[in-house]
Amino acid sequence: MIDEILRAAEKITDETEILLARSESIGADLKQNDIAIGNRTQGFGLIIRVINNGKIGVSCTDNPDSWKKCLDAALVSSRFADPIPWKGLPGPENLSQEPLAYDNRITPDPDLIMELISQLKSGSDKYPANITSGSASLAWSEHTLANSNGLLYSVKGTSAHISLEMIAGQSTGFEHDASWNLDLIDPEKTGEKAAFFASKGQGGEEIKTGSYDVIFSPTAFSQLLDAAIIPALSGRNVHTGRSFFAGKSGQMVAHEAISVIDDPFDTRGLANCAWDGEGMPVKKIPFIENGILKSYAYDLRTAYRYDQTPTASAVRLGQSGAPSIGNHNLVLSGPEISVFDEKGIFVHDLIGAHTANPMSGDFSVELSSPFFAHDGELCEPIRTGMISGNIFEILFRIEGCSKDTRTLGSSIIPYVRISDLTVIGRGS
Repeated sequence: MIDEILRAAEKITDETEILLARSESIGADLKQNDIAIGNRTQGFGLIIRVINNGKIGVSCTDNPDSWKKCLDAALVSSRFADPIPWKGLPGPENLSQEPLAYDNRITPDPDLIMELISQLKSGSDKYPANITSGSASLAWSEHTLANSNGLLYSVKGTSAHISLEMIAGQSTGFEHDASWNLDLIDPEKTGEKAAFFASKGQGGEEIKTGSYDVIFSPTAFSQLLDAAIIPALSGRNVHTGRSFFAGKSGQMVAHEAISVIDDPFDTRGLANCAWDGEGMPVKKIPFIENGILKSYAYDLRTAYRYDQTPTASAVRLGQSGAPSIGNHNLVLSGPEISVFDEKGIFVHDLIGAHTANPMSGDFSVELSSPFFAHDGELCEPIRTGMISGNIFEILFRIEGCSKDTRTLGSSIIPYVRISDLTVIGRGS
């Protein structure tokens, strides 16, 4: 099919790019203690991108027999696009096509799904709480990328996802885990944590409004990253005046011990790869290194438009499958400390992080499953509370990070301790 599309396209386009995606998945949902839904799906996607006179058009289909219509639609789309100083799609390079995020044990196996569910439920028995919902899923995929310059890459990938939500009285607890490698997820521990937050969160005390040291879980801190820091690293946002980091290259933007590096080869990540969504060879990108802003993220389109060097930061997200700026495995690191030793407020999750202002970094969020923490443990539960502050300012107030990390989407995040945050409570 790929050769047929390229032969047809070379007569009517300057350059053509094709992405073929195939997938198979199986999943099951829990409703209380019963499996409510089990499903098995197969997927196919074809995304065609054409470039004519610097104008880019994209179209997609889930029907392989409709590739001609898809090609025509991409061509029509390009006619309405604004031209850019296009410098060409990449050609082939001698890159390893050994999969970097593939576990051959992950297959659409109902027995394996049942085993994951069983382990979730077993872990949840460690604390007195009831299951409200949960899920487990396994997926296999293969992506083949080709273009009219002779590039042809193909790679397989796998993923496993688990989650559990529990309730005890009026207190709820939620936990989840995901990886491409079965050895890197722990269903029993996931179930135990969900039960812990539900059970131990009962009878929380109100907190007084004041300034506190706050320990963010990886889940909570990743939400702040997603809300403002990652968008601020986008070259497109930088050049269109929508980034706090615009004009700050080479300046201190965080504590001198803080680094934010995109590492496509980190085995903990979910998005390990040898090339990006456009076929560009990837490499480590130090966005922030020892507190200094070093780089912005660029895909081909943005780099060419603003005469910058591409950073192989194209990812394929969304329904259209068109490449856009993103990251592969964004790793946050800082001074390693025991974040729970000194007294502080632990925050397991945030409600409303998406409402943060991505330009200014100002945020006000509700705390989910907060506890007082000290002497290495989570201790007294807190009933309610809110945190307000500025995401970019707290990068300078990070006291330290835990050795342990979690992989959440395309980020690898430790527990992060931040000093002197304003916490709003109802206590007196």
